[in-house]
Amino acid sequence: MQSLSETARGLKNVVLVVSIPASELSYTDKDEADQQRFKNMLDRLGKALLMSAEAETSEIIRRRLFEWDPRTVGQNGKVLLTRNAISVCSEYADWTADHRQQIPQWFSIDHARKTFESTYPFHPAVLSVFERKWQGMPRFQQTRGILRLLALWVSDAYHKGFKGAQEDPIIGLGSAPLEDPAFRAAVFEQLGEAKLEGALTTDICGKKESHAIRLDAEAVDTIKKARLHKKVATVIFFESNGGQTRNEASVPEIRLDIAEPELDIGNVETALEALTDACYYLTTERNQYRFRLKENLNKRFADRRANVKDEDIETRLQEEIQKVFPATEGVERVFFPDKSGQIPDRPVISFIIMSPDQSIQDAPGIEQIIETMTREYGKSARTYKSALIWVVAESAGPIRDEARKLIAWKDIDDEELNLDDAQTRQLDKNIKKARSALKETVWRTYKNVMLLGKDNKIHTIDLGLPTSSSAESMCKFILLTLRQTNDVEKDVSPRFLVRNWPPAFIEWSARSVRDAFFASPQFPRLLNAEAVKDTIARGVSEGHLAYVGKSPDGGYSPFVYKKPLDSLDVEISEDMFIIISEEAEKHVKPPELAKIIVAPSQTQLKPGAKQTFTVRGIDQLGRDIETKIVEWSATGGEIGHNGVFKAAEDEGNFIVSAKVGKISGAADVQISKEPKPRHPEPPDAQGKPQRLIWSGEVTPQKWMNFYTKVLTKFVKSGCLKLNVSIEASPKDGVADHQVEETKVALRELGLNDNVHTD
Repeated sequence: MQSLSETARGLKNVVLVVSIPASELSYTDKDEADQQRFKNMLDRLGKALLMSAEAETSEIIRRRLFEWDPRTVGQNGKVLLTRNAISVCSEYADWTADHRQQIPQWFSIDHARKTFESTYPFHPAVLSVFERKWQGMPRFQQTRGILRLLALWVSDAYHKGFKGAQEDPIIGLGSAPLEDPAFRAAVFEQLGEAKLEGALTTDICGKKESHAIRLDAEAVDTIKKARLHKKVATVIFFESNGGQTRNEASVPEIRLDIAEPELDIGNVETALEALTDACYYLTTERNQYRFRLKENLNKRFADRRANVKDEDIETRLQEEIQKVFPATEGVERVFFPDKSGQIPDRPVISFIIMSPDQSIQDAPGIEQIIETMTREYGKSARTYKSALIWVVAESAGPIRDEARKLIAWKDIDDEELNLDDAQTRQLDKNIKKARSALKETVWRTYKNVMLLGKDNKIHTIDLGLPTSSSAESMCKFILLTLRQTNDVEKDVSPRFLVRNWPPAFIEWSARSVRDAFFASPQFPRLLNAEAVKDTIARGVSEGHLAYVGKSPDGGYSPFVYKKPLDSLDVEISEDMFIIISEEAEKHVKPPELAKIIVAPSQTQLKPGAKQTFTVRGIDQLGRDIETKIVEWSATGGEIGHNGVFKAAEDEGNFIVSAKVGKISGAADVQISKEPKPRHPEPPDAQGKPQRLIWSGEVTPQKWMNFYTKVLTKFVKSGCLKLNVSIEASPKDGVADHQVEETKVALRELGLNDNVHTD
């Protein structure tokens, strides 16, 4: 070598080039000594040059790995790309330009196209990661090492593309064939150790159950097609295992390494989150990811999760559900009832939160159970069935799974473990995340509300996909939804009561008015039953209603109409009533004669006999009223102005008439020489009949008049007995809600509700 160098130095137009490897990893001690002697000798005669700078590495690699048409190599020795290759590089460069804020600042966006063209068919990140991080490792061979890895890589990509399994426009860092044992061995040789074999096959690939492979199989189509979990995990492996000072992968680096034209950048964070939750060797801290030799908390979590007891899940679920449905003004809550008797029958809106096991999907007969419990209260019929609002889960599976996760993380927290700071922060983060996930899952799961509709049938309202941000609590969110559908109201107007006045009532008790809002599905449910007081008070002040009580003489006392009335003065009881304005006006007008009753109404006289007739005046409300001058007349015989009638000699039936103004009344007189014998009266009756009996049909329109004009005369004596027979035959048939409302009304009156239909 010395002679050769001396000869070359003595000749013109002769250059002697000696190539020395940059890495000494393959040298023996003798080799190192030889190189040092050569170096000392050559340094005396020549000068050192770096034949392959970092900027030229990519060109050397692709010239060594691929066959190129000599015509496509320029004068500077660089490959001239095809039109298709340039188009691909442009698309990748455009993507980086569109996401310049999400990728590392060291990547030059202005020269992105040139960078992609210089490394084609590799993604720049493939070569960059070795230059940025791996070249600092003691055993890493920058050219030979990269060439060996990439040769295996290219071979794998070629075969996958040939078979049609994968066809990527550029060979990206995430597509590294870590599942190939030969490639994996070459990687570990460059790393200098194979201790990460377990982490790699457990979390990335190499086994069917590897976490990244499983996550891709379970992911949505866009992520599954892109194999995004495997790519992201592979990128983290390369970015976090080469550097001596920066042995982690940042989120911007991961985004750039995964970059491709059709990539939705948001899916990268989705994949990272899933990998963080699933992988056993992946650690994260402040958006920095790294695969480590030591198992993370996920492995311990998986073990704890498998051993969580069902009774612990049940307890945790009940606690969390009750937190999501806190106490709310105007609403009573009943949690997880098994029997109808556990649900109070009261005039107040009641949320019945069913057990997760009694869900729509897990209990097919839940609708029938709710139907039965709505109409029954223990062994009797329920009065306030419209007050019940049932909240039913869609399925128990999701919330049970989230409860199991939270319990597992809490169990780890309760153990005395020797955790480092990063693991402690991760544990705290996972507990908070699991607690939030359980809460949100309860919100999303309890999305079905069932209640009695206006047709007296159970209806289901789907709340959609509620979240904890939808309202302060689930109770308030449900109330807000039901107010939008007019199933729940804060208050109602007095005109609503007038429009929905029961046709059979003249007076409507204040208690019955309140109860109607919780017993009849025709009425909306009131958030506060006391709102009825305000409605009545406003109705009285505005002249739509009168607020009255009944006095012993059959009148009204008190009687408040068209006067200011404080809602605090309204009493919700069976003793206080409201009447509509038309009825109230009758009591406002002064009494006036409406009817004359002549007594006796029937009599028998002999010719020439006398009988005194009297007149009783009745006003418009059925009360006695003084009569003025009475004009008497008779069809036979004579009658004086004092009402004394004298029978004539002629026999027959005659009429005695009395008239006061335009109002008249009459009595029948039978004149006969031989009067028909009358039934003897008992000695203790003092000449009065013992019983009055009547049977007949009364039309619905005359029923209240029948009560006022006939029955009220005997109510005070306390000896009135009524036997009522009702037969209703509507043209459209009897609706279910009509039957139920009839039963409720009968029970409110203290009567049996034995109603039959056919």
